[in-house]
Amino acid sequence: MASGLGRYGVFRLAVVRLRMRGILLIAVVLTGCSRGLTVPEVGQGGPDFDPVRFFSGHVRSWGVMEDRGGQPTGIVTTDCEGVADGPDGLLMTQRLVVDGRPSVRVWRMRRVGAGRFEATANDMVGIATGEASGRAFQWHWTLALSPGNWLENVDMEQWWYLQDDGSMLNRTIIRKVGVVVAEVTEHFVPVR
Repeated sequence: MASGLGRYGVFRLAVVRLRMRGILLIAVVLTGCSRGLTVPEVGQGGPDFDPVRFFSGHVRSWGVMEDRGGQPTGIVTTDCEGVADGPDGLLMTQRLVVDGRPSVRVWRMRRVGAGRFEATANDMVGIATGEASGRAFQWHWTLALSPGNWLENVDMEQWWYLQDDGSMLNRTIIRKVGVVVAEVTEHFVPVR
């Protein structure tokens, strides 16, 4: 018998432990189910953010990639050059260096309605869809890390926040099968 509790004392202790685990499980589930802010709620106030207009011209960024535990794992830099592609579109060449490995992403972005945007890119699966409201923009897309091998695709969720000085902060959450595997925080600055 555990510390002289007797048979009923051990049973009561087991019930208390089970209840505590249940309460902890409920707390974890409720915390995970909290509703995040919508794009209009985040974008309140400030200037309207238009990603087509923002990336027209020369834009550079510097950022940090972190693992899912928040530990920095690499540096991310980009050099972007965007030109008009029709009245509501943009063709942008983005030269990326992620942890010392260079690549080139060619974007075609366009406005599809008030505050609504779509894009395609050479290393993207399907179409990115996004929403802008006030100073905030959010979109989702799938990145083909190894084009042709769907097992290596990751889902990208990006939040862009226009700053008062005309620069933009980017927060990217990278998921694989719904699990966060990395996050990127970048600061984009137009070179005018």
